[in-house]
Amino acid sequence: MSGPIRVLIADDQALLRGSFRVLIETTPGLEVVGEAGDGAQAVRLARELVPDVVLMDLRMPVLDGIEATGEICSDPALAGVRILVLTMFDLDDYVYPALRAGASGFLLKDASPPDLIRALQVVASGEAVLAPSTTRRMIATFARPDPVERPSGRLVGLTPREHEVLVLVSDGLSNAQIGERLTISLPTVKTHVSNLLAKLHARDRAQLVIIAYEGGVATPGMPG
Repeated sequence: MSGPIRVLIADDQALLRGSFRVLIETTPGLEVVGEAGDGAQAVRLARELVPDVVLMDLRMPVLDGIEATGEICSDPALAGVRILVLTMFDLDDYVYPALRAGASGFLLKDASPPDLIRALQVVASGEAVLAPSTTRRMIATFARPDPVERPSGRLVGLTPREHEVLVLVSDGLSNAQIGERLTISLPTVKTHVSNLLAKLHARDRAQLVIIAYEGGVATPGMPG
């Protein structure tokens, strides 16, 4: 990025918004461009300000964080906006629908300041913030695979190599780790990931993980 990462804070608790603002604005390379106290305001400000990242609380009045995430992520004018959702519990039943709606990851509200800053930076770079073990438990708890979405359906257009890469992405491996595992170059891995994003109409790696689990090509019980 040529300039600072622009963050919109959406939380119905003024004290938390203030705390996040202080932390973000005292971190070089980050700036707060606005604050929203409910989901509807978050959508309106996202359209007005077009931030790089929305730090989105899931439980808010007027419009909850899931609906707000869905509205932002489905707006073509906001294709570059990434959502990092905040939750009290890693198995909050709001998190899974938010990820399906297009959020790029989630963070616990009691996360350390360095973890929050790193998560904002990772999401702004186009990556996902998903702990593999937590993601597996969450998907095992909340996913409802649709037979129509099995490999014979949505994933049928993938090449064997793209299928392999998708499984490894769902297992939480980085591009470099995928390259090592498959003995292919980093640029080749990036090309496969880009092809997967395009073919599966996914915004980022977070959605690839969801698609892999719901499509039956990854298993929540895998070690890790």
